Amino acid sequence: MSRRYQPTPNSVTTISIVLPALVAGLLVALTHVPLGIEVLRRGIVFIDLAVAQTAALGTILAAWLDARLHADAHAHSADVHAHSTVEPTTLAAYATAIACASGLHLMRHAPARIQEAVIGCTFVLAASASVLLLSNHPQGGEHLKDVLVGQILWVRWDDLYVAAAISVLVALGLVLLKKKQNRFIFYPTFAVAITLATQLVGVYLVFATLIIPALVAYRRRRPLVLAYLTATGGYVVGLTISVAVDSPSGAVVVLALALVGAIVRAGSRLMNDNATGHQNV
Repeated sequence: MSRRYQPTPNSVTTISIVLPALVAGLLVALTHVPLGIEVLRRGIVFIDLAVAQTAALGTILAAWLDARLHADAHAHSADVHAHSTVEPTTLAAYATAIACASGLHLMRHAPARIQEAVIGCTFVLAASASVLLLSNHPQGGEHLKDVLVGQILWVRWDDLYVAAAISVLVALGLVLLKKKQNRFIFYPTFAVAITLATQLVGVYLVFATLIIPALVAYRRRRPLVLAYLTATGGYVVGLTISVAVDSPSGAVVVLALALVGAIVRAGSRLMNDNATGHQNV
């Protein structure tokens, strides 16, 4: 007689941790796949790093100012809440990200190399300012690590309600923008998506989710299908491995996205070659 699988307490706990993290990753992928394809088309690949780091700087700056204004408050008042959706630090993150993206939009007519140089400078300036603001914080190093690598396994269902609503609105906005070819609105929309993703998964995963699936789908048939397949597979594989081997989830998912992307790219090329061969027969 076959025995039905009975989930153990440990397996139930693991599922309860991984599921919201996976949903968070898929919400990020929902907006970042089409954004990544558009960013790659425009040749402004590193803009998401600059915007994400600026959003992180806004969060850190707001927390730093709050700590200064309430020096006699509890220590947690200076903490950076990575998954908050209503804190002033979150509003500061959105404001700085939108300001950054709008400023970069003003340079759209500059040569590509100048745009990339300014984007790179924006990133390094925001990163340096973040390090300085956190230098005297008792947990400054840990906060900076959370901003960069993220803590996707700390995401809970309560963190995802507002995130899901924003992601759906951004995705719908991208569809409308594509139809109307509104170039100005693209940048604030991009900033909102990047800021939300940075708070959920960290700067590194934001960049990886934006660019790796877009590279996989570059000049391929059905690019959205290939890109979404890469993003979904990367998050599933990465989260599963990170929990199994107890490794930092953000870093593992980045590597998994690259691995799955290489497999999907090779598979699509093989299928394309076979289709071409059948047509030539």
